[in-house]
Amino acid sequence: MLYLYAKAIHIIFVVCWMAGLFYMPRLFVYHTEAKQKSDIEYQVLHKQFNIMESRLWWVITTPSMYLVITSALVMLYVNPGLLSMGWMHMKLAFVLGLVIYHFISQRIMYKLRDGNSTWTSTQLRLWNEVSTIILFAIVFLVVLKSTIGWVFGVTGIIGLGVLLMVLVKLYKRYRKSKGEKVD
Repeated sequence: MLYLYAKAIHIIFVVCWMAGLFYMPRLFVYHTEAKQKSDIEYQVLHKQFNIMESRLWWVITTPSMYLVITSALVMLYVNPGLLSMGWMHMKLAFVLGLVIYHFISQRIMYKLRDGNSTWTSTQLRLWNEVSTIILFAIVFLVVLKSTIGWVFGVTGIIGLGVLLMVLVKLYKRYRKSKGEKVD
């Protein structure tokens, strides 16, 4: 019964964590693009984005990450046999990648807050897709429970990644054609 409660908590907070990881880079894009506004507009937007990013990060995203990790540790404690499965090793490697993504995003947030970010809005749009690709890999591993099956899933993910990069480039070209300033 403890395992099922931990699993339910795990799923709920994975959704919350991913929501934060998906939305935060979008805020970064808008925050970065605010630099193209007048100085007065930028100062107002910069202050507002700092508030939004901080609240999203510290109230939803980071606590959710810690609850995901805690509930996962409970599940592994209750069912240690999971650690003998190859797919679980791969899943944990991807989860580690997601945790690293989390902390790199946190560093981006600090740099934007301090006015020291060198990321362009295009780079941030691409960064936004990294968490999606990692999530796809994790879901394929959990559903297929196969270290071989994930290869096909990841191949599809790489294809999705290429498609997303092409779409970002097309969107950038579209914005340029509308006369918007893009980086």
